[in-house]
Amino acid sequence: MVTMTAPTPDTDGHTISPDVGALVVDRRNGKVGVVMGHVGLYVQLRPPRGGREWDVPPQDVRPPTPAEKLSAKVAVANRRWGR
Repeated sequence: MVTMTAPTPDTDGHTISPDVGALVVDRRNGKVGVVMGHVGLYVQLRPPRGGREWDVPPQDVRPPTPAEKLSAKVAVANRRWGR
């Protein structure tokens, strides 16, 4: 199961990164990704179906819309079933 903790500012105004395993959208290109980790100042995302990771500044991620979340879940299910 993929959950989402939206990036939010802490009391000092710094952005708090989403949790590992969270489903997020890269605001820069609209790609949906699963948070795989945090390296330096970046959040590492991987497509829900698998593939190459990419780095995103935490302020450039947002929670997915219901349609984006459903689309990602369908893509994962299709991969499981070989489609």
